[in-house]
Amino acid sequence: LPGSLQATRALMVAAILLGLVAVFVAVTGMKCMKCMEDDQVKKMRMAVFGGVIFITAGLAALVATSWYGNRVARAFYDPFTPVNTRFEFGSALFIGWAAASLAILGGAFLCCSCPRRETSYPPSRGYPKNAPSTGKDYV
Repeated sequence: LPGSLQATRALMVAAILLGLVAVFVAVTGMKCMKCMEDDQVKKMRMAVFGGVIFITAGLAALVATSWYGNRVARAFYDPFTPVNTRFEFGSALFIGWAAASLAILGGAFLCCSCPRRETSYPPSRGYPKNAPSTGKDYV
């Protein structure tokens, strides 16, 4: 196989493996999971780290799919390529572009859940302490 085809295959395998790792890391950082629930900041950082891995996986898939699409387009318009061996864009390229876009978008959404450096909560108001009733409070 040509080197460019081997490189696109390696990029797609890397994107798939990175996507699996990103799923496990991001699931660990979800609020609904019991793992690491004692430290919410670390939990949110795990979700953000999963988002970064998703973006990396999406970029790897996007590069691989676009590289192969460029190769197909150049071979299609090459006048020296025989007509019976010309490839066209197939559904796999469109699925690859859509998957890469969704992985990048999902990773960006996860990265937007980044914890703030300082959380400012309104001052807590304590409940008024009840004095023991003397019986004269009621009319």
